[in-house]
Amino acid sequence: MAQGILVVIHQENGRVRRVAHEILSLAQSLAPGHVTAVAFGDQVDQTQETLGRYGADQVVLLSDPIYHRYSSDGFAQALKGVCEVIDPEALFFPANAWGRDLAPRTAGTIGAGLASDCTEVYRGDGGRLGAIRPVYAGKAYARVAIHTPRQVFSLRPNVQTVVESGRAAEVVSVDLSLDASDFKAIVTEVQESQGAKLELTEADVIVSGGRGIKSPENFQILEQLADALGAALGSSRPVADEGWVPHSYHIGQTGKVVSPTMYVAVGISGAIQHLAGISGSKYIVAINSDADAPIFKAANYGIVGDLFEVVPRLAQAVRDIKQDA
Repeated sequence: MAQGILVVIHQENGRVRRVAHEILSLAQSLAPGHVTAVAFGDQVDQTQETLGRYGADQVVLLSDPIYHRYSSDGFAQALKGVCEVIDPEALFFPANAWGRDLAPRTAGTIGAGLASDCTEVYRGDGGRLGAIRPVYAGKAYARVAIHTPRQVFSLRPNVQTVVESGRAAEVVSVDLSLDASDFKAIVTEVQESQGAKLELTEADVIVSGGRGIKSPENFQILEQLADALGAALGSSRPVADEGWVPHSYHIGQTGKVVSPTMYVAVGISGAIQHLAGISGSKYIVAINSDADAPIFKAANYGIVGDLFEVVPRLAQAVRDIKQDA
């Protein structure tokens, strides 16, 4: 009988993403003593201690050179092989760009139902896992049940509580007979975006700009506030489409979905597509000269004023507070 949870880890160069810590902690609370982490790629040996500390009871480290370049086909086939050995009741993925590509491919490969972008996973009646996920662009939340024998969930970053357990994870060896023919498409190169200091999906504070900034040169004003707050820098879709900032900055329904503790929207009107991408924010601060802008309906705090006056003064106030602390 299938039991336990298989957590699929997103790691790069031996660095495990924070969302993995969150998912491991959640998995341990749902299946105590039966959490397996699986990590792909080079330098995965460095992740064993970290994975155990945040909730993995055992780890599968797929370090063969064939896994050094990402392939949704190849990785899904590998996970199918791992499932045949571990036999988990569910698989957990991060709901970032990587996980959103791999989770549905894996679900299709193993014949499992998928609930994506979940904000909560819980034990329901009969001990089966259920989930809560946003629908209608974040206007409502739905309870989701998966009735296939094996379940797949992807979880939104910055939502779950991280718990350090201090346990040591046991390394489990899984023999997979994959070759290059299983990797139909692979990522051949990854180019890091220039200027991005923090990953948006993992940032605790985000400062984001919209058309109200008026020109790409004026984004330096937002950079000053972001530096003062230790925040990541984002944007609305029109700004990214205009080429004022890289598309990696784009936050919204068709961009990155974020869940920071504080989201500062500067010169952003608040279109429904943008609000869908920030609905998981704990606090939203809006700065806009238009008192009727839709963003104020979603904001916890709002400032009606000229952003070119408000933002520099706000940045200076933050710096003064930090200096006096």
